[in-house]
Amino acid sequence: QVQLVESGGGLVQPGGSLGLSCAASGALSSIYPMAWYRQAPGKQREMVAAIGSFGNTNYADSVKGRFTISTDNAKNTVYLQMNSLKPEDTAVYYCHAVRHGYWGQGTQVTVSS
Repeated sequence: QVQLVESGGGLVQPGGSLGLSCAASGALSSIYPMAWYRQAPGKQREMVAAIGSFGNTNYADSVKGRFTISTDNAKNTVYLQMNSLKPEDTAVYYCHAVRHGYWGQGTQVTVSS
């Protein structure tokens, strides 16, 4: 089983940027596709962004043009760059290996002035 560990969450003002990282304990190349999900209080967990082994990406409409998912296979790490953050982006963000069903523990992102 591959462990996923997220980092990089925190408090940021509206309009600001934040970068998340997800480090995999095993070879990232063996567990694609990878995705970032988020869950806000009282809401269902939703997919934010996903990336396949060929670098193909998919984004939720609410984050298109603001968030970017990327990977570094040499570092076994998945990234989520979040720009132009809004209060509605506040949630716990999770890293997910879609095909294998692995989840990270989550990292809190709070967008507030």
